[in-house]
Amino acid sequence: MNSKFTSLVRVLLGLVLLVFGLNKFYPLPFLPTPQLPEQAADFMGSLAATGYVLPIIGILEIFIALLLFTKNWIAFALILLVPISLNILLFHLFLDIPSIGGAILVAVLNGILIYKHWPQYRPLFN
Repeated sequence: MNSKFTSLVRVLLGLVLLVFGLNKFYPLPFLPTPQLPEQAADFMGSLAATGYVLPIIGILEIFIALLLFTKNWIAFALILLVPISLNILLFHLFLDIPSIGGAILVAVLNGILIYKHWPQYRPLFN
């Protein structure tokens, strides 16, 4: 299960999560905010206005990245990431389709790692 390919996918996914997780904290944002379509901007604005949604997602992304980097509880980290990656994918699918590439990347990397760790999930389905 710890092939070079799996390790590369795990580290790449961890880097993506770490970068985008850290970027959610003020005054740290270091990536420029992309120009979003009106509905997508309204949606993101409402999430930001709550004051807690984006920081909580950022904390989860950083936590998952650290679990992936340290190889601790990888199967748990991947399951935690499923709702986040699904929401990222659905956001881009319905509100910002031109920028869907990164969302597909996160979902595919998560899917590959879940497939590679599937024996750890088998007891859940018995």
